[in-house]
Amino acid sequence: MKLTKFKAEILPGHKGDAVEVPFNPMEAWGMQPRPIWRGRKGYPVSGTLNRVPFEESFIVPRSKKFFLIIDKDMQRAAGVNAGDSVSVSVALKVE
Repeated sequence: MKLTKFKAEILPGHKGDAVEVPFNPMEAWGMQPRPIWRGRKGYPVSGTLNRVPFEESFIVPRSKKFFLIIDKDMQRAAGVNAGDSVSVSVALKVE
C-alpha cells in the first residue's frame, strides 16, 4: 500500500497519545475499518515516526476525526513526547 507522509503534533489523551491524521483512511484506501480490539474499529498501519520505523500501530476514529495511536515504545524509540511536532509516514498493513 502507498506510503502517506504528514507532519503533526503528538497530542496527550486519556486513552494514550496520538497524532491527528490529515486524511480519511476509508476514502484514501477504499476500505472500511476493521475490528482491532474489543469495541474498537480502525486501520492497522506500519510506518515511521521521525524516521524511526514501527511495525504496527492503528489509525482510529475519534470525534469525527482520525488519529494514529502513538504508544510509549514508539515515543521512546523516536525520542519524542506529547506536545512535540513529528514527521509521520504510514501505510495500511494488508494481511
